[in-house]
Amino acid sequence: MRKSCRIPAGAIFAALIALPCLGVPARAELRIDITSGHVEPMPIAIPAFPGGSPNESQAGRDIAGVVSADLERSGLFRPIDPRSFIQNVSLGDTQPRFPDWRQINAQALVTGSVQTQGDGRLRVEFRLWDVFAEQQLAGYGYTTTQQNWRRIAHIIADEIYKRITGEDGYFDTRIVYVAESGPAEKRVKRLSIMDQDGANNRFLTDGHALVLTPRFSPTAQEITYLSYGSGAPRVYLFNIDTGQQEVVGDFPGMTFAPRFSPDGNRVVLSRAENGTTNLYVLDLRTRRATRLTDSQAIDTSPCFSPDGSKIVFNSDRGGSQQLYVMNSDGSGVKRISFGSGKYGTPVWSPRGDLVAFTKIEGGSFFIGVMRPDGSGERLLTRDFLVEGPTWAPNGRVLMYFRQSPTDSRGHGGSTRLFSIDLTGSNQREVVTSQDASDPAWSPLLR
Repeated sequence: MRKSCRIPAGAIFAALIALPCLGVPARAELRIDITSGHVEPMPIAIPAFPGGSPNESQAGRDIAGVVSADLERSGLFRPIDPRSFIQNVSLGDTQPRFPDWRQINAQALVTGSVQTQGDGRLRVEFRLWDVFAEQQLAGYGYTTTQQNWRRIAHIIADEIYKRITGEDGYFDTRIVYVAESGPAEKRVKRLSIMDQDGANNRFLTDGHALVLTPRFSPTAQEITYLSYGSGAPRVYLFNIDTGQQEVVGDFPGMTFAPRFSPDGNRVVLSRAENGTTNLYVLDLRTRRATRLTDSQAIDTSPCFSPDGSKIVFNSDRGGSQQLYVMNSDGSGVKRISFGSGKYGTPVWSPRGDLVAFTKIEGGSFFIGVMRPDGSGERLLTRDFLVEGPTWAPNGRVLMYFRQSPTDSRGHGGSTRLFSIDLTGSNQREVVTSQDASDPAWSPLLR
């Protein structure tokens, strides 16, 4: 896949040039401030990308549909019904008729085209327009295989999101999770992977061994997870491209709750032995393990800070399950949660500004966030059981799983994935074909 991009003056890149800006140059005012709490969605028009053949036209409709769905799910954009469009954008159009789009209250407009090249690959171009300023805000072109059209749509949505909000998007990403099926007493759990919108789902394991807590490496090419494949719980590495898997370390006892370091060279995990659970870090190059905690408590759910200098984890060393932060070498342990209830599954934001967590209080579960020093605790959602938060790579959205209660006949108890933004106001189900739990969000794929 090839992306045309903006280049510095004087630089020379063969066939890698941003689409030229059209319209009157002006200072762009079209912007959504996503740090100011609840945001009114921006009306945006996204016509189908025209093509010269039926196949190209279908691809153009599909791409525009995915871009529209991505932006709508963010809660920051309101795609306008195409039936209200006045201008019928054609392949030869270079500039919109802006009064036609102002008349339907569009603030932003996306136009594009799809053409098949001589080698069979697709050339997809798009432009983002500020309707009221009558100027182009962005313009890019991409060349890719025809089967890759959906990913191009996610990349375009990311570019629009970034240009309007000033923040990186999160649509060109994948989710690894545990797909669940079968009765409660004989539950089948398989590693699965899909696009962030639920498309392109496939199973990575066959379900013969119970799997839990999958987590992506920083490269998005490897997953670490817990499996009972050898009988005892062990932490494994799984290569998505090759399907190869291997045990991480040769520890006695049980190992679980693995996570990669930001550089991908280490895995931090929990090891249970003789009634206590402590944290270890394993160097994946030397296979040397280093013990980080040495207590008679249960220390688990470790997660590195984005710069790798600190680790957040939960522990009952103070009498109840709370959150703690320490240096990455195990020194300087400091408790950060002091609210009522129990805290667990802490996950550091990719931005480094927040820690997400699960909280149990008064018979209910919560997903919340706090600053790394424990201040500013906010609870985003509450339910019978919500657990396992994971961050989008831009640190603005969380995904987690929700389990419904069972009735007296054992009905219910389904698990589903949901996403929610940091305001707590845009909660959406991520639809999967089976029950789903333990989600983990990949980094951006490019």
